[in-house]
Amino acid sequence: MKKLLVILSAVISFVSTPLLAAPSLIPAPPQLSASSYILMDAYTGDILVEKNADQAYPPASLTKLMTAYIVEYELARGNLAMTDQVTVSEKAWRMGGSRMFIREGTKVGLEDLMRGIIIQSGNDASVAAAEHVAGSESAFADLMNQHAQLLGMKNSHFMNATGLPAEQHYSSAHDLAILSRATILQFPENYTMYSEKSFTYNDIRQPNRNKLLWRDKTVDGLKTGHTEEAGYCLAASAVRNGTRLITVVMGTNSDEARAAESQKLLNYGFRYYETRKLYSAGQVLNNARVWGGSQDTVQVGFVEDVLVTMPRQQADSVAATLDMNTEIEAPIAVGDVLGKVVVAADGNVLLERTVVALEPVEEGGFFKRLFDTIKLFFMNLF
Repeated sequence: MKKLLVILSAVISFVSTPLLAAPSLIPAPPQLSASSYILMDAYTGDILVEKNADQAYPPASLTKLMTAYIVEYELARGNLAMTDQVTVSEKAWRMGGSRMFIREGTKVGLEDLMRGIIIQSGNDASVAAAEHVAGSESAFADLMNQHAQLLGMKNSHFMNATGLPAEQHYSSAHDLAILSRATILQFPENYTMYSEKSFTYNDIRQPNRNKLLWRDKTVDGLKTGHTEEAGYCLAASAVRNGTRLITVVMGTNSDEARAAESQKLLNYGFRYYETRKLYSAGQVLNNARVWGGSQDTVQVGFVEDVLVTMPRQQADSVAATLDMNTEIEAPIAVGDVLGKVVVAADGNVLLERTVVALEPVEEGGFFKRLFDTIKLFFMNLF
């Protein structure tokens, strides 16, 4: 099929290349003292830095990211409410390790349990929430694995809601970044909890263990973890000038190390990369020719915003090419794929995305279709 190439000079800003243009210089990323780690753009999902990111490791209390995610998922669907009163079981009350200090037989608001999970990393709060959602912690673990599969977490398997050591309980830095991204983008109304520096329950005030919340004002989450087997772990996120990054660092040797190593990744990412919105949802890129339709053109664009992660030095020198099918025939429905956009910088393709019809086009009448068929026939001869 023939294609029509259109350069979108009006859509993206271009700069002329000077005779002695400086190349885009990006140093090698920092090498961290950690078993595995990843740096991801939260808005695009692009991976900027990684080491052993798909290797399975014990996730410790980073597990609670999934516990909280499932509660948020059920809240969003109206199956739960933050005002729910959760009865504390003996099992939840007896949980060791990090605790919120809830008491057996009492009722605790779900909103308090969420803060107990996210801020205090409470094993007791995690089990109480799991039992409230699924009836038992083992049934909740089944839900955790189903959600992991739906999210595309390929190297994770959960056996409990807390992250306490268990056989066949594991995850990866990449998977935990995927989970963190889903938490941030899907449930922004609850995400503010992850930035809270302390929580008081039962007259016991406990601080958030994420030291970056005090050291870097752009950091607003997410979760710490530690067991002897897992080492010290941290999933963190920060936003600066419209760019949001996620880091997951696993297997460091101290509370201080997980914060310092995560900060290295964030500083590197923000210094050398940025998220750029290229197109807005509903923005018309082209009025494509339609054959045999009730109208001769159809508006073409995207149904969602189009974002791309790019090196900062390339941000003003990207080129976009719109590659449209020439023989677009009616009828056309909204969302039908009619071509693609390719975005490149310095010869490197940054993004390929299909473009779709933004409006429907019905079939034209008999004579309109006949005339267009004849016209198209003679055009193809030449």
